[in-house]
Amino acid sequence: MAVVVVAILGLFADHQNQILYEQDLRAEVFAKINVIRAKLEGKVNGNIQLVRGLAATLEAEPEITRERFEDLARRVFDNENQLRHVAVSRGFTVTMVYPLKGNERVLGVDLLSVERQRPALVQLRDTGRLVLSGPVDLVQGGQGFVARLPIFTHSNGRENFWGVVSAVIDIDRLYRESELLEEHGLDLALIRQDSRRAKGFQFFGSPATVDSAPVTATIVLPSGQWQIAAVPKGGWDKTPANTWLLRLLIVVAGAMVVVPILVAGRFYDERQRNYRELKRSETKFRRLSQRLEHALGASKVGVWELNLETHEMIWDDRMFRIYGIPRKNGPFTYEDWAGSLHPDDLQRADEDFRRQVAEDRPFSAEYRVVHPNGEVRYIRSHSLIVHDPQDAPRMIGAEWDVTDDVKLNKDLERAKTLAETRSTELEVVKARIEHNALHDSLTDLPNRRYLDAELERRAAECARDGKRIALLHIDLDRFKQINDTLGHAAGDAILVHVARTLRQRVRNDDFVARIGGDEFIIVCEVGPHDDYLAEIAERIVAQMRQPVLFQGHACRFGVSIGIATEGGGPEVDTGRLMVNADIALYRAKSRGRNRFEFFTETLQSEIVRRKKVADDILAGLENDQFTVFYQPQFDANTLEIAGVEALVRWNHPTEGLLTPDAFLSSAEELNVVSTLDRLVLEQALVSFERWNRAGLMIPRISVNVSGRRLRDEELVDSLRRLDIRPGTVSFELLESIFLDDTDDHVSWNLDRLKELGIDIEIDDFGTGYASIVSLMKLQPRRLKIDRQLTQPIVKSARQRQLVESIAEIGKTLGIEVVAEGVETMAHARILRKIGCTKLQGYAFGRPMSAAAFEDYVRAQSWRAAS
Repeated sequence: MAVVVVAILGLFADHQNQILYEQDLRAEVFAKINVIRAKLEGKVNGNIQLVRGLAATLEAEPEITRERFEDLARRVFDNENQLRHVAVSRGFTVTMVYPLKGNERVLGVDLLSVERQRPALVQLRDTGRLVLSGPVDLVQGGQGFVARLPIFTHSNGRENFWGVVSAVIDIDRLYRESELLEEHGLDLALIRQDSRRAKGFQFFGSPATVDSAPVTATIVLPSGQWQIAAVPKGGWDKTPANTWLLRLLIVVAGAMVVVPILVAGRFYDERQRNYRELKRSETKFRRLSQRLEHALGASKVGVWELNLETHEMIWDDRMFRIYGIPRKNGPFTYEDWAGSLHPDDLQRADEDFRRQVAEDRPFSAEYRVVHPNGEVRYIRSHSLIVHDPQDAPRMIGAEWDVTDDVKLNKDLERAKTLAETRSTELEVVKARIEHNALHDSLTDLPNRRYLDAELERRAAECARDGKRIALLHIDLDRFKQINDTLGHAAGDAILVHVARTLRQRVRNDDFVARIGGDEFIIVCEVGPHDDYLAEIAERIVAQMRQPVLFQGHACRFGVSIGIATEGGGPEVDTGRLMVNADIALYRAKSRGRNRFEFFTETLQSEIVRRKKVADDILAGLENDQFTVFYQPQFDANTLEIAGVEALVRWNHPTEGLLTPDAFLSSAEELNVVSTLDRLVLEQALVSFERWNRAGLMIPRISVNVSGRRLRDEELVDSLRRLDIRPGTVSFELLESIFLDDTDDHVSWNLDRLKELGIDIEIDDFGTGYASIVSLMKLQPRRLKIDRQLTQPIVKSARQRQLVESIAEIGKTLGIEVVAEGVETMAHARILRKIGCTKLQGYAFGRPMSAAAFEDYVRAQSWRAAS
């Protein structure tokens, strides 16, 4: 076993050494490629920044002369760069190039005629954003990266596409000056991120590098990202330098463990053989003495013999145990025996012994002996004198321990006395038990059991005397935070303080109880027009606002109080009184806590109404009363349908079609919002497929997703079963649930949604608490600006600047911006101008059923409105 354990540990240590070596190697590789990444990223961005200045001049001077262009371009090339040449295209036809020498073939070329470059040019014109392409084959020969910037001119308040500035970055100089071609002992590869390819497009290095678990770093560029990947030459499977030294140490350490075990095993075997031989000898002796020992052991009697001439005594082993002294190797005498007796019994025992010798008759006696540890035992002795003509006279005796019998007699005597004492004590204990059963052990206030009995008693009195009984249900606010931060000792101190304060603030005949946790009850009797309840509630709320010191910490908390009264009739329902006080307490908490509320009939009606809504929602789910309406979204520039948002509606059997504001809060309390989310998604997917089969070709659908559904562990599996095509579905998250402290499971679900090809949108942006860091962390596909922000922009320049800032944030982060609440075409024009890419609102179309939406698309009704 030792060899196996040592071998396993050795293999494990060797394996760990290999893992640590590979981790160090990966860290070294990452440090090297990070330098290359920084230089490559800096040089590409620097080249593009130089060309941006030239593009800005062309937008300001659209009729620029060739001499002016060459002068500007010469200044660009005077800076450190890797540019090969810069060309200007009027439309998409090259009209000017610098330097001209060696690039004459470029003049007059129609860029759209180059098949591979046409998609990038179309994207450039439609989006108005820089496009970086490459590596591309150049007309004048060789390869390079081409950065193209669009040039727009402005006339009559409109933007017009003028042309393109194209800057060709020399690929060899860029690689060389970024040290990409240096000998680093690494195999390198460059990959451009491409949404059409899951792994991107590799344009530098060997494909084997990407497939060998490389170390990667991201190169951030203005129009996207590259990724640099690296592995050591020869791969990762290298042997660490210390491998054989480590293995030698493992072998030595294993020998130091195993060899001593083998030696110890030999010694142990020898000891076992000696032990077995000894056991055989002991067995023979034990068999000879067992019969005698059994007889003496069964009787528990010790036997002794006294030589009356020499006073030497012989004791068996049991005698020594009875007297509690060790066996003596030498002679044992009468004086040794007398020394073990209790001092108070010594004289009597000596007189009895001398009388027996004098009278030569059998004798019995009882006396005490003192063990060496101080323990006193009672011994009973019986002896007789034996005369042998050939030997000295001897006295033979037998003794046994009767301590238990003596103690039993004394215990019986004490029991009688104790019985009388305990009878009195039991009365006291009974009273204490009854008190503990009816009171809280921490605060010494009456507990729930006592409260129930007291309520019944007072209810009977009020019913008999025609009085009103009132109940104040008190619950501490922020008590859990005190427990969580300062511990339960602080919480107990707060509870004791509250109990003491409540006792001090109520009348003498008021009843105060603690019914659990941080809940207290006050029961009192009031008149029909008594203001006592409001006064005492105000005093308690004010007192509980005062901080309580605990070990130097100021503990701040408050109370919420629900008040209910009952009485004035022949019968008082205590159960209803408790329920009503609970309802009032719930209302106090829902209105901001640290306050009190009286139970009223209006409050009761509201509770009944909310319960009816909840019951109707459950019935609606069972009877398929919930349906989906659709509101179109439009591209801000082309006014083509860019998508549709799915919205839940309730076909209530009596109240008609209801929007979410009429039932969503009740659905959240019932925990059925996730069910509604799933229902909307499934119905929307069915409609989406039907529209596509009908040739309507709606690009995508958006559905709202609640925070609770995002925490569903089965969310991703259920979506996989729906077989959603990537890019056709977007999930809209309310900004109020999209916070910086989103829990790990929500983040995990969001990542899986993106892997399924489901876009993430932030709904009602600008009304919650999301930060820029949160946006960068989540990287949503779109932001939807809330209608509260977009509606005032027609009349308010400040509001327009605010929305423009949000659009600029989205543009900077590469996030599409969707504007809600587009009520008029004036809204649409302003929102398009300040950078919103998608529009949604009543100016184009209201939410409608699936069939109505299909007719709406076929009729293209929005074009008349626009």
